[in-house]
Amino acid sequence: MSARYQIFHDTHYHYDSPVSLAQQLAHLWPRPCAWQRCSAQQLDISPEPTSRRDELDVFGNPITRLAFERPHDELLVNASLTVEVLARPVLDFQASPAWDQTRDSLTYSSQPLSGELIEACRYRFESPYVHLKKTFVEFSESCFPPGQPLLLGVQALMEKIFDEFTFDAEATQVATPLVEVLERRRGVCQDFAHLMLACLRSRGLAARYISGYLLTQPPPGQPRLIGADASHAWVSVYCPVSGWVDFDPTNNVQPALEHITLAWGRDFSDVSPLRGVILGGGSHDPEVRVTVMPLE
Repeated sequence: MSARYQIFHDTHYHYDSPVSLAQQLAHLWPRPCAWQRCSAQQLDISPEPTSRRDELDVFGNPITRLAFERPHDELLVNASLTVEVLARPVLDFQASPAWDQTRDSLTYSSQPLSGELIEACRYRFESPYVHLKKTFVEFSESCFPPGQPLLLGVQALMEKIFDEFTFDAEATQVATPLVEVLERRRGVCQDFAHLMLACLRSRGLAARYISGYLLTQPPPGQPRLIGADASHAWVSVYCPVSGWVDFDPTNNVQPALEHITLAWGRDFSDVSPLRGVILGGGSHDPEVRVTVMPLE
């Protein structure tokens, strides 16, 4: 079983004053995964960049580095992708190792660690948007009794966030502290993913931030609107038996055929779709349009 999609991610910056120099970094290519294939990709940029370099970042995500050395008062970056998402194996959460046993396997010891564990450990610590605090341990206390199978505990945490928080696009900004999100019980997918990461890492578990897209369904009887979709975020937790397992706290589901993976890192700061440094420009807010279209 699989699902095919055509995805358009269009970003338009209109600057109040000309930008004389700019460096931009784009995470707009989907990374190769066992559960998805990208058969076509195109990146249209206006104005034409002075230089462009496609490479991998430190986490293995495809990135595009752009340099602009001529004055410009707007920037358009339009990505077009054709992606096939494959079914993932069904896991027995009950058979996963105890969460506290997993935590212990990720802590420092005098014994050499496998390459897999070393890779997992890079997602166990604080990052720019995810701080480790006792508050997050206390919030997730009911989900992780001693000996609880890891994946059952993570699933319970996902359900707790889904049940106790309200999706509100106006409630937060990118830099809103997680303790504030926890107090207000409101936010967006990025906030819920960061909160879940903070709870897991504060318990000594390894978890990473996933950036991608989600197929959304229009209201009954309504056509699918072009540009009405958005980027999405969820988390993936490391299990010594099953590897990396994804959870979507915004929708209380395990990502499957409707989730398209773009990139992963420690948090949003590692994988934002487009970020950069400019000289000039004045005030500017990007206009972003995302469309996820199913293909027959």
